[in-house]
Amino acid sequence: MKAWFEIDLWKRVILGLLIGAAIGLGLRYGIGPDRASDIVTTWFKPVGDAFINLIRMLVVPLIFATLVSGVLAMGDPKRLGSLGGRALAMYMITTVIAVCFGLALGTIIQPGAGFDLSAVSTTDMEEARERLAANPAPGSVLEQIIRTLLSIIPVNPVDAMAKGDVLAIIFFAIMLGVATLMAGEAGEPVARVMNSAADVMMKLTIIIMEVAPIGVLALMAWVLGTRGLVVLEVLGKMTLAHYLACTLHMLITYGFIVKVMLRLPLIPFIRGVADPQAVAFSTSSSNATLPVTMTAANKNLGIGKPIASSVLPLGATINMDGTALYQGLIALFAAQALGITMTPDMYFTIILMAALVSIGTAGIPSVSLFLAATTLSVIGVTAENTVLIIAILFPFDRILDMMRTVTNVTGDLAVAVAVAKWEGEFDEGVYRARDPV
Repeated sequence: MKAWFEIDLWKRVILGLLIGAAIGLGLRYGIGPDRASDIVTTWFKPVGDAFINLIRMLVVPLIFATLVSGVLAMGDPKRLGSLGGRALAMYMITTVIAVCFGLALGTIIQPGAGFDLSAVSTTDMEEARERLAANPAPGSVLEQIIRTLLSIIPVNPVDAMAKGDVLAIIFFAIMLGVATLMAGEAGEPVARVMNSAADVMMKLTIIIMEVAPIGVLALMAWVLGTRGLVVLEVLGKMTLAHYLACTLHMLITYGFIVKVMLRLPLIPFIRGVADPQAVAFSTSSSNATLPVTMTAANKNLGIGKPIASSVLPLGATINMDGTALYQGLIALFAAQALGITMTPDMYFTIILMAALVSIGTAGIPSVSLFLAATTLSVIGVTAENTVLIIAILFPFDRILDMMRTVTNVTGDLAVAVAVAKWEGEFDEGVYRARDPV
């Protein structure tokens, strides 16, 4: 048992992921889809759900305590302006680049060209309608911006925490941290409590992460046991375009940030993000992965506490590069499948709308697919055809969502490394400890 815990967490998580995939595929293609689905849903899914609930349990108290503590560690509220401005600028730039990667690969691979739209079942169409009704499109660009800005300020902070409204929690935590600093001596008791709470939450995160290999194994067994590799048969070109675009975006865009802009070796970054990437791939949730992301930022990448506790929660909420990339791909898939001729201004509009829609996307599985209604509307896709496109993609969206969540989380960490280095909150010794050279 001791030997098991001496293995790096990311290696144990990857092992769990591979074993889970083998179990799921073995059951599906060994005893048949129906029996396999019953077994993995009965025995594996509850274990996976329990793991997700454990790490979701951490999200709100972890964000709140560590963000307040991080603001206190800055010592000067004025630093928030520089830190926040740099993080937001980086997030917006990488998101726009991500959409461009999606559009480029969609144009080259043509995932929607010649696709048989008549193959969609009535059941899938009805389910897509219900999901779209439950996830209404965010509206115009102006409406989207106004809604996002208003959602930042919580009317009731306790209610925001109960609902897991991350943007509102971030706002309240920052304001509380600033007020505690301004209170001086009177705020010291609050500062001690919040610093202690942050340390305790990080320890709790480490404890819960020890069960990650089991949780990942269960989730992968369930996903592949119920879905199998049918996505490659039905949407092979879409899957190829999506996975390839996400991979290129991570290697080129984030590689450029780390290697060229920051002049750091790339291998330690790749190794350092392996833990959160593995959890992100299995959970398909940026929010659920956040505790692992914050732990990896500090222990693997040398990112200081003020940066990890502020930039990463913000990124898990508004930095959705994988989601934005997917929005662009969906738009091209729909245009190609429906015979819509794309013009240069339509490409520009897609980039703008995909970036904005991604900001308003919750960090939970499959939500981004249903928000694609806004992106599709700007290229002239009718409401009925929107339902048709979403009905095609929904049964296989989990497989696609796994990769875009990996992209989201990797982008959060790349930006956090950059901001930490610029703000003097970066321990290069910790970072380079994973350099094989």
